[in-house]
Amino acid sequence: MLLGIKKGAGGAVTPLRIRLAPYLIQRSQKDIMDHPSMRPKVGVAAIIVQDGKVLLGRRRGAHGEGDWCFPGGHLEYGETVEDCAKREAMEETGLGIKVTGRAPFTNDFFEKESKHYVTLFVVARIESGALTNREPQKCSGWQWFSWDALPSPLFLPIINLLKTGFNPAGGLPEKR
Repeated sequence: MLLGIKKGAGGAVTPLRIRLAPYLIQRSQKDIMDHPSMRPKVGVAAIIVQDGKVLLGRRRGAHGEGDWCFPGGHLEYGETVEDCAKREAMEETGLGIKVTGRAPFTNDFFEKESKHYVTLFVVARIESGALTNREPQKCSGWQWFSWDALPSPLFLPIINLLKTGFNPAGGLPEKR
């Protein structure tokens, strides 16, 4: 983007250019639709519950590095949310899961990384397998936590999920 002109030594004129992050540039709806990198992506997260605790792993090598998150990943073309959660749980943890319910979705803007996700959450229980860290390049390890004692820092979708008042043991609080 050309911002102006800079005069150098001897009166030489040089165009002054800077590059703006995509989220700082105002774009029309058509521009956004024409650029797939600007479209929101769909993430799926499995809230695996066992003995009143949920499984969280510490992210590595991607946006939210160092944050605690549920097993999950991108929804693939033609895949159901439940099948995505099962696939991601097996790929990341070695656990076969049974989806027992759905949780609220979140709308997550990662401004620093210029990423936008809609995250779909499912609640699940372990059906088979043994917990292992099958993708150590993406997760530094898995641990169980009580819902009322979650670690910090949490991945943005979990922060936004907590804002809804959701609890995997009791669903959503009643509206008054």
